Amino acid sequence: MINMVDENIQDEEIEEIPEETFDVVYSCLRCDTHVSNTELSRLPEIKCICGFRVFTKVRPPVVKTVKAI
Repeated sequence: MINMVDENIQDEEIEEIPEETFDVVYSCLRCDTHVSNTELSRLPEIKCICGFRVFTKVRPPVVKTVKAI
């Protein structure tokens, strides 16, 4: 029974998520509405639902640390 499970796991292919699917998120400076990069590219002009055209890039919540030598 255990050998059957191991064979099934080996037969399945592992799908990796390509880095292209990572989407940058922007927020409107006036109303703070979050919009993804793909949503902005679909629109004919870069404009928020409130009519403002200034966006800021939302930083990821992960803080990178670097060790000193």
